[in-house]
Amino acid sequence: MTDLYEPAQLRTFLAVAQTRSFTQAATRLGLRQPTVSSHIRKLEQATGRQLLARDTHSVSLTPDGEAMIGFAGAILASYAPAQRYFTGPQPRGRVRLGLSDDLALTRLPEILRAFRGEHPLIDLELTVDQSGQLHRRLERNQLDLFLGKRPLDDGPSPVLVRRDPLVWIGTPGAALDPGRPLPLVVYPAPSVSRTLMLSALERESRTYRTACLCRGFNGLVAAVSAGIGISAVATSMVPASVITLGPEHRLPKLGQIDVVLMSNPRTQGRTPVQALTRTILGQGAQILSADAAPPR
Repeated sequence: MTDLYEPAQLRTFLAVAQTRSFTQAATRLGLRQPTVSSHIRKLEQATGRQLLARDTHSVSLTPDGEAMIGFAGAILASYAPAQRYFTGPQPRGRVRLGLSDDLALTRLPEILRAFRGEHPLIDLELTVDQSGQLHRRLERNQLDLFLGKRPLDDGPSPVLVRRDPLVWIGTPGAALDPGRPLPLVVYPAPSVSRTLMLSALERESRTYRTACLCRGFNGLVAAVSAGIGISAVATSMVPASVITLGPEHRLPKLGQIDVVLMSNPRTQGRTPVQALTRTILGQGAQILSADAAPPR
């Protein structure tokens, strides 16, 4: 095993680990797919380990690949400040970032901390709200970047950051009477998770009622924990005060939630915006992977 890991190879590895796709990683990094394959092959040669298991249909991480996510993020985090110090003045300015409120409660603040360490002269204007409201603010030129749930209409070129199954949540021992409308705890429209819940129930002709309308993730968790109703969240967001409802509750499958990064086409070329984009897409693969298991 060599002592030298090329930063370009580590960035490529993190992009593949994040997207589970050589093609998507190439698009994200602005590289040709053979270059992505070459970077991964050289990194595996440098480590002397297989990091990715791939066939014609899928890409997955080996145990050594899972370990490399943390090492790669740490190496790049220490490399970037030295590179900036010796290659020119640090960028200045302000970035308006919209962050969905449920993500704000995960380890996402670590990404902001990493960004502050890398770019101390760039100021942040942070807006935390529901994803639907933030989509609108981005369209109205009130944000530079949005990090949260993929909008139902996709919008302008979202970049996939993480994909999570959406699951039903309720209280331990929750009993759902099939003869009565399901009591739901939901966000106001527009809401991605609300739309997916209602669509799934309507496909199976299940009746429901809005037992509680909440304008934030904390309120939704409190209402479900109190037994007011059931709701749905991403697997990585299930809090310790509730449980994932299983097959015995006979609830329809909900599909997946995509966490995406979207940029404002009017400001995406600005240096501060590009700097935060690189941090989210680079360090995000390492930091967000730590949220893959529900906190219990």
